[in-house]
Amino acid sequence: MTLTPIGVIESPYQWRDEAPRQATVGAQAEATIVLRRGLQNTLKDLIGFEYCWVLYWFNYSHGWRQQVVPPRDRVKRGLFATRSPDRPNPVGLSAVRIVSIRGVRIVVRGVDMLNGTPVIDIKPYVPAYDAFPGAKAGWVDGLAEPGPDHRWE
Repeated sequence: MTLTPIGVIESPYQWRDEAPRQATVGAQAEATIVLRRGLQNTLKDLIGFEYCWVLYWFNYSHGWRQQVVPPRDRVKRGLFATRSPDRPNPVGLSAVRIVSIRGVRIVVRGVDMLNGTPVIDIKPYVPAYDAFPGAKAGWVDGLAEPGPDHRWE
């Protein structure tokens, strides 16, 4: 299997500890997705959407373990029941707000990606298909909102 990045993220975050743990938590920073030259026609009609999904490669990932302790929890959880960036195939997924599109540059808000992160794909966010109000969220449902980040204790 071969993946070819379609672009790269220009983000204000240089290091993992600078970025929010989730795109929807904390400051809603702006970033720019810069697509490879020649892909501008792929963005036709995307401006009509308020949000899009960005699939990207966690190129700063540090290997992986089968169980991890999430930042808002103190219990080891199975990796696939978490959103840890350290995964066997380090693919990330974030829903971001589209601010503007010009040429091959998409300005987005609400990012948690690091500067230089390779973008694999972009898909429109469609509420009728992508939202599941009232869906159960496993162990996360039992956490206090928004919950402390135990990484720094």
